[in-house]
Amino acid sequence: MNPLDQAADQFSSFPPLQFIPYPPPLNPNPNPNPNPNPSPNNASNTAIQNPNLASTNLLSFTVPKKRRRGRPQRKATSFLLPPIPNITLNGNNGPIPSSISSSTSSVSAPFGPNEQNTNFLTQRVSDTTDEIIVINKESTAEALIALSAGFPADSLTEEEIDARVVPVIGGIEQVNYILIRNHIIAKWRENVSNWVTKEMFVDTIPKHFHVLLDSTYNYLVSHGYINFGVAPAIKEKVPAEPTKPSVIVIGAGLAGLAAARQLMRFGFKVTVLEGRKRAGGRVYTKKMEGGNRVCAAADLGGSVLTGTLGNPLGIVARQLGSSLHKVRDKCPLYSLDGKPVDPDMDMKVETAFNRLLDKASRLRQLMGEVSVDVSLGAALETFRQVYGDAVNDEEMNLFNWHLANLEYANAGLLSKLSLAFWDQDDPYDMGGDHCFLPVGNGRLVQALAENVTILYEKTIHTIRYGSDGVQVIAGSQVFEGDMALCTVPLGVLKCGSIKFIPELPQRKLDGIKRLGFGLLNKVAMLFPHVFWGTDLDTFGHLSDDPSRRGEFFLFYSYATVAGGPLLIALVAGEAAHKFESMPPTDAVTRVLQILKGIYEPQGINVPEPIQTVCTRWGGDPFSLGSYSNVAVGASGDDYDILAESVGDGRLFFAGEATTRRYPASMHGAFLSGLREAANMAHYVNARTLRKKVDRSPSKNAHSCASLLADLFREPDLEFGSFSVIFDRKNADPKSTAILKVTFSEPRKKSHDGSKPDQQHSKKLLFQQLQSHFNHQQQLHVYTLLSRQQVLELREVRGGDEMRLNYLCERWGVKLVGRKGLGPTADSVIASIKAERGNRKPASTALALKSGTSKLKTGILKRKMVRKAKIVRSSNGSTAPANSNVVNGKVPGETRTAEETRTTDQMLLDTLGSGQNQGDMLKK
Repeated sequence: MNPLDQAADQFSSFPPLQFIPYPPPLNPNPNPNPNPNPSPNNASNTAIQNPNLASTNLLSFTVPKKRRRGRPQRKATSFLLPPIPNITLNGNNGPIPSSISSSTSSVSAPFGPNEQNTNFLTQRVSDTTDEIIVINKESTAEALIALSAGFPADSLTEEEIDARVVPVIGGIEQVNYILIRNHIIAKWRENVSNWVTKEMFVDTIPKHFHVLLDSTYNYLVSHGYINFGVAPAIKEKVPAEPTKPSVIVIGAGLAGLAAARQLMRFGFKVTVLEGRKRAGGRVYTKKMEGGNRVCAAADLGGSVLTGTLGNPLGIVARQLGSSLHKVRDKCPLYSLDGKPVDPDMDMKVETAFNRLLDKASRLRQLMGEVSVDVSLGAALETFRQVYGDAVNDEEMNLFNWHLANLEYANAGLLSKLSLAFWDQDDPYDMGGDHCFLPVGNGRLVQALAENVTILYEKTIHTIRYGSDGVQVIAGSQVFEGDMALCTVPLGVLKCGSIKFIPELPQRKLDGIKRLGFGLLNKVAMLFPHVFWGTDLDTFGHLSDDPSRRGEFFLFYSYATVAGGPLLIALVAGEAAHKFESMPPTDAVTRVLQILKGIYEPQGINVPEPIQTVCTRWGGDPFSLGSYSNVAVGASGDDYDILAESVGDGRLFFAGEATTRRYPASMHGAFLSGLREAANMAHYVNARTLRKKVDRSPSKNAHSCASLLADLFREPDLEFGSFSVIFDRKNADPKSTAILKVTFSEPRKKSHDGSKPDQQHSKKLLFQQLQSHFNHQQQLHVYTLLSRQQVLELREVRGGDEMRLNYLCERWGVKLVGRKGLGPTADSVIASIKAERGNRKPASTALALKSGTSKLKTGILKRKMVRKAKIVRSSNGSTAPANSNVVNGKVPGETRTAEETRTTDQMLLDTLGSGQNQGDMLKK
């Protein structure tokens, strides 16, 4: 493949295109209640109270399923949208909490029933001071627009929860946040060439909700849900000089370019390293031309924009002034002899094929975890034989065509696709049509690459990362930066051509190995004229060889969008791998035989092509395949694992294989770049705060302790007397979390059942602690654990005492005071603080409580006794002061009463000496 010409006027050289655009509607279903016969019961309230809403109370619009990537669905698939969360609509379409709607006083609106409500209303609940904002009458339409952008209509995304957009999950403030969020997104979608400012909403949002407005707006901007792209109003926001650290982006595909532009706008100094001589990666538009000024733009890589209602690349196209061309539903199929397939037989086999897919879906539900190790191909073939579908040769050829289409959608062999998770991304499919971009997707690449520093022909072979930054080595050149973003395809990661120092975590290596990376190839042919007609965009051809069922099985006509008579034949499945070694002349000859077999019986002459191009994506060293899929043994979790950063926020990953919602798509790659730009900015903010703490530790010692107390007012996890905080942005299970154990002094102390010496010891202990409890009725001790250890500790049964025993004796953990945590904890605290932002602490619905009460001081005393004994029992030495976990299992010991008294006295002496909790426990 020739490198893509980087000339600015490359795409302006194509002749004007004559076609009818098919822009997607903003509101595909304006009817808020498609059910003409509602239940006599209050269906709205029932649906609100039950998260699994009944279908009679759902909004719907069509969504093309992944299985239909090649051939459009004959029957529209319904995408169900629940109503706005925890609210129903009053007569003015204003939201009222459904649980209290009957007791809510009416609202006097300053406009008539037929007038447009452009100002806010505030709905005050009669029995509380909480308010729900009513911004306008279009809350349902705005919810649909937000849904197309990837936001659920009735809840927060995991990303929003991690970003702590609201302090309390599930409250009325969350409802208001969702309404404001949807309104801002819809406002920007009205004109994506504008920069939406916060000031645009101050008149429509009550003043006392402006803090929530700030939170919502800042989240949407920083995470790239609004104000992204290539419009002049957005490009002018890039600062003239960078003010933040340097970032190296590896790969100039859509993920790398999206991240680079976003990071530049944030103020980072960005350098993109690209192995090829062109930008775009697996998105490659080649200009094909011949005599008589015939030319066309051929998309040899990613070509179809799938689901354009919320597709961010559709937004970039709008910013460029390009209309999208809908891929029309008409897709006739032709038999081996070139005759059209009988429509009735076509419908029969397609129905049977869809029925088998549905049976396979039900089978995996029955099989449970066992289905992870079963392939989709094996299940479909078994069902086909059992139910006797596709009994004759022609039906079997038709059935194999649908299998080839499915292999095209997944870029993988059905025998290697996971039965359990092959379609795990279907629920997130964006609504709208599948479309072509006139003159090719290279126009998007060219616009995104504008003014971005890209160094071409830099083949990366080593990436070093550590606490001081990153080094990216290409040949003899070393590029240094504060952070790096790796966007290389999964195929490159699988082959191991890039050496990571230190090696990537085993968790990530396993995910890379489990996920599949398939292959799709194309033959692009520029003809002197269009002989196949312009009334369709696709047509298919059957094969009688199952191993070749994907060979030229589908043709795309680009005559209406490429600027010339261009036809592209697809090669999928097993045939795509064999195609890699097929001579190009043989491939073109085979395609022409198929075309002549279809059109010459109709009296249509098939001319020789002016120019042809055969792709070899499997042999391309910078891709080694086409796009990812969920192979047998893998799951959607592996996409999340590939997305995890490593090196404490130094090395990040983006690309279509890092997004579980939108894998194997151009918009998925683009969105992953925006996602990682936000993550990188977060880590820089955390490090900046951490440096401020480290520069003056003595001055900030008290503030860190105060900050720790503030953070624990809203723990990320809570069970019994144990509470935990951690950085939600870091999904690594080995990342550090801070565990706090709270011991409460009982109001009435009972020593029943205790031995006399134990009673005496407890009495002395309580006397020593009396002054402490006079000021603070709780004692807090801490330790550092990994998030994985925290989850394991939470599952320990038997209450707090068993957990404490598990923590201290099985793991050998020391519980210390705040000062005993050391500087490592200061870094973790700073990171968590930066992640949470400057929000007021509040209780959270995410806390998981076991129902056990706080530990009594008697338990504290006993555990400290054990721990002191264990720590001193190893050659009389103590653990290092900065060590919070003692490696290895410490065996339990049987202690005499005299030994216990001796240890008690040591603890009492320590407490009586005025030392802090951390120093005492370290001893």
